[in-house]
Amino acid sequence: MTPEEIRAILIETLGAIAPEADLSRLDPKADLREELDIDSLDFLNAVIALHERLKVDIPERDYRRLSTLGGAIEYLLEKTTPKA
Repeated sequence: MTPEEIRAILIETLGAIAPEADLSRLDPKADLREELDIDSLDFLNAVIALHERLKVDIPERDYRRLSTLGGAIEYLLEKTTPKA
């Protein structure tokens, strides 16, 4: 997958969790929970949705890597790129 494809999936997933948020203005370095005003349960629901959609395991120890849009794109790109 490309970073653009992953970003689109993230935006779609986050839009389902926080439909009132203006996702087009998300700062790639800002904390998603603060930017979207979501709680930890909403964040967990987003992680579960990403797991189901992308078919990747996301262990709890890696949740912090998903805390920003940029970090989530980088992490999910690593997870969806086949290893050589």
